[in-house]
Amino acid sequence: MPVTYEQFAGSVLCLSRCIQKIQRTEMAKYGLKGAHAQCLLVMSRYPEGITAAQLSQISDKDKAAISRTIAELSQAGMVERQAKNGNAYRAPLILTDRGRQAAAEVDRLARLAVDQAGEGLTDENRRIFYATLDLIATNLIRISRDGILEE
Repeated sequence: MPVTYEQFAGSVLCLSRCIQKIQRTEMAKYGLKGAHAQCLLVMSRYPEGITAAQLSQISDKDKAAISRTIAELSQAGMVERQAKNGNAYRAPLILTDRGRQAAAEVDRLARLAVDQAGEGLTDENRRIFYATLDLIATNLIRISRDGILEE
C-alpha cells in the first residue's frame, strides 16, 4: 500500500514535535531552553570558535533565532566572543568551561535519546533507515528549492 501524504507529513511532524518536547524537558532541568541544545552541540564541535553566521547555517536556524540563543547562552556564562583587537563584531563564538560542560551533558542525553528511539532496530536496519532519511531530506530540499516537478 503506498504511503499517503498524510502519513508521511504526520510522521515527520510527530518526530519534530517529540524532539522539541524532549529538548524542552531535558534542557529545563539545567535552566536552559530547547533551542540551546543544538547550538551547544554545534559549538562543541568547533572548539576553535564559530561565527554566528556559520552557526545559523549549520544548525539551519534563522539568524535572529541564533542571535537570541547566543545572547541567552552568553548571559548564562556559557558562550563568549573571541574579540580581536577589542572588536567583537563577527568575532568567533566559543564555549566557556561551563558551556563545554553543558554541551557534554546535552551530547550524552542526545546519544541516549537516539539509542532509545532506535530500540529494536538492528544495525543494518538503522543504517538503511538513516540512509533513506538522508535521501528523503535531500530530495525535499531540492523540491523546496526548485518546486514539484510535473509529470
